[in-house]
Amino acid sequence: MRLSTHIKPISYLKNHAAEVVETLTEHREPMLITQNGEAKLVIMDVKTYEEQEEALALLKILALGNREIEQGRYRPADKVFADLDRV
Repeated sequence: MRLSTHIKPISYLKNHAAEVVETLTEHREPMLITQNGEAKLVIMDVKTYEEQEEALALLKILALGNREIEQGRYRPADKVFADLDRV
């Protein structure tokens, strides 16, 4: 996915809103909207946005886990499973 191939001025968005919605939904690629020649917005369909948010949440969880491992705050898996077997 390259934003550089999906750049439209804000006037295009104003005049072709329904077409933009259809294109975003169909192709599931974000579109960059410019105003006065400057990048101002990135728009995308809801499904892509939700998937992106889920991926970011997973990355945050992984980063937290890595930080805890670096700080020595973990238990070996065999001890965890042994504790589970006792329950």
